[in-house]
Amino acid sequence: MIIASRVVALVALWSAASCATGDGTDPGSPLILIGIDGFRYDYLDSIPTPALHRLARDGVRAPLVPVFPTKTFPNFYTLVTGLYPDQHGIVANDMYDPAIEHPFRLDDRDAVEDPRWWGGEPIWNTAQRQGLLTATFFWPGSEAPIGGMRPTFWKKFDFRIPHDERVNQILAWLDLPRAARPTFVAMYFSLVDRVGHQFGPFSAQVDSAVTEVDRAIGLLLAGLDARGIDANVVVVSDHGFAARSPDRVIVLDDYVDLDAVEVIAWSPVAQIRPRPGQEESVYHALVGKHPHLAVYRKREIPERFHFRDHPRIQPIVAIADEGWAIASRKLYERRPEAFTGATHGYDHELQSMRAILLARGPAFRAGVVAAPFQNVHLYTLLAHLLGVTPAPNAGSRDSTAALLSMSGRSAAGAGLAR
Repeated sequence: MIIASRVVALVALWSAASCATGDGTDPGSPLILIGIDGFRYDYLDSIPTPALHRLARDGVRAPLVPVFPTKTFPNFYTLVTGLYPDQHGIVANDMYDPAIEHPFRLDDRDAVEDPRWWGGEPIWNTAQRQGLLTATFFWPGSEAPIGGMRPTFWKKFDFRIPHDERVNQILAWLDLPRAARPTFVAMYFSLVDRVGHQFGPFSAQVDSAVTEVDRAIGLLLAGLDARGIDANVVVVSDHGFAARSPDRVIVLDDYVDLDAVEVIAWSPVAQIRPRPGQEESVYHALVGKHPHLAVYRKREIPERFHFRDHPRIQPIVAIADEGWAIASRKLYERRPEAFTGATHGYDHELQSMRAILLARGPAFRAGVVAAPFQNVHLYTLLAHLLGVTPAPNAGSRDSTAALLSMSGRSAAGAGLAR
């Protein structure tokens, strides 16, 4: 939220800084991070997207390998912390933690704003702790006072806010006086994901949604050009999509008594919390019973998933094969249409789950298609672009070095001049 008294203080700070420097020079290139929920990597090759293609032509393009599970909140929070879900704690879109009195749901305002759910240090906190100002127009985690801190400017999520209004606010933040202007700005679009769930990844409706988001990004790029702002612009998505069908549904209560368990998250990764004393019987009732369902005790989940070491991961985890869903008999018979369209959450190494990175600006090479890399490495890249020291994380600067120009590899971006 933009608080009037804070803006007054920031403008006063700008006045003092202008008197001190006397030259009015720009402190450096701002960093703009744009998240497109549900944008499959191959959408760029099948849907006309002039703004995104401009970024690819003038900058770099790479497939992003998401973290498991390939859900929205775990991945968008990994992108800004450099941590796996079992490190930062956002292990699903729906969660249970015995230490917190209410469950986590995406549409629960109290849960989303409760900092106890959010571990690690997001990039806006890293930047602010080292003297930079930040702004987010939606981003998972940005609405909670993580470590007692929110972005300098932030908004409560409301998908109804028009895209043009979001872009205009970003540009307005960049129009602030120098010392009041955020150096890091993030914005998030949910439309492509919402439409993809309903109609599937290769539908006319998804094409229209992608075209609309591309139009909004084009408006932002035009605004930057008109202002002469040579920003480092990074566009990322969180996951891809796989089509599903009512013919590919695993009915959980065909194998286990649902009164013996609490299913914390359902599909396509079921996190199952057996009633006391029922864990082994529930496990044996499920394991090996359906050819398209892999069932694990928590301690036996394959290491490549990085999904063992947090108390919010439930004792039994069942993972459906690509294109399959997990449901109760009641839901399946009452709403079979709920299993049309598409979904995500599957094995992060599937091609259909691949996300995208596009980046353009003074720090980046031009016209480069880079090799795939895991999204856990993005945080260290963002910190480098801002010229700040990253918090402890699981990523590596080496994994993104090929994206940077020679000057981008040696310079620390806007942060050098703060």
